[in-house]
Amino acid sequence: MTDCEDAGALAASASSSPPIRRVAVLGVGLIGGSVAVAARRRLGAHVTGWDPDREALGHALAAGVLDEPADSVAAAVSGADVAVVAAPVAALVPTVQAVLGEAGRDCAVTDVGSTKRAVVAACADERYIGGHPLAGAEASGVAHARPGLFEDATWYLTPTSATSGVLLERVNRFVAGLGARPAHVDAATHDRLMAAASHLPHVVANVLVDHVAESLGGETLPPTGPGFRDATRVAGANPALWAQIYDANREALLESLDDALARLGRVRDELAAGSDLLAWQAEAGARRRALLEVGLTGGPRTELRVAVPNRPGVVADLALTLARAGINISDMSLGPAADGTSGVVALWVAQDAAERARGLVADLGFAVT
Repeated sequence: MTDCEDAGALAASASSSPPIRRVAVLGVGLIGGSVAVAARRRLGAHVTGWDPDREALGHALAAGVLDEPADSVAAAVSGADVAVVAAPVAALVPTVQAVLGEAGRDCAVTDVGSTKRAVVAACADERYIGGHPLAGAEASGVAHARPGLFEDATWYLTPTSATSGVLLERVNRFVAGLGARPAHVDAATHDRLMAAASHLPHVVANVLVDHVAESLGGETLPPTGPGFRDATRVAGANPALWAQIYDANREALLESLDDALARLGRVRDELAAGSDLLAWQAEAGARRRALLEVGLTGGPRTELRVAVPNRPGVVADLALTLARAGINISDMSLGPAADGTSGVVALWVAQDAAERARGLVADLGFAVT
């Protein structure tokens, strides 16, 4: 589907986007079940679910997260506006490929996997937009699914230059409709970010537990303080899932581990030399506060209206250009010209980033108001 065809698909609804009426969820555990129940309750969508585990599918139906079960991938995605793959990391590629093979030409296909580079590379299709919600819970399984799981959570989307503009806008709107905050990033950057901010902390937590337990030489463990509990909260979490994540993001995680080991080595050298670590400690506190405050507050938004030609990937290129500059698009909409040769993309960005965004868009050769 070219952006010219994107424009034609929107023309019937003037400049407004059609509602998302039918959703397919492939995999009905905690995340898939929460997507399903949120889509039903928040968007009023009809949700069909499929899972290779028939017992899990039965539990999902009994829990009221689905409108109907499907006995095959083809049946699940038939007529769907959006198909969400919530399979285990190791099964993402074949499941997304199966969905793309059965889904309609106008069906947006996304997933919720925590690594993106491999699946995006293996599933090159204009209908596929990789996704990853930063949400979860201590308990797993569809019994713990809830419609508010994604409220105010960052939900990464990883479009490519081949991505359909209409379908990217639809997935963006779908994610926002579930209560999340969509953020656009390329797949490689996503995996580097997750390796540093999520996967490495899990490895470090495991190492800390091993270190403390083994340093006691088999003695009874003493009571531990809040520092140890906070630093190791994620240690040993969901072994089957995390083993798959480490493997799927091996290259990026190795880079993060190498960097962390180098930094530990420098701290060791400073400590051995008797250096004052006051400034280092203070800087870490300031940086932590800054990292945790990113995106926690809303603030005023500005609408940018960008005149674009009809060509494949133009909307994804806009989103990724702004994302690389640290400017997130909180919402977007598409409006085609009557003759289908061009259109207007409306983008909403933080007010304090609007001028920078205008400059970046102008540098791409597009008129922006």
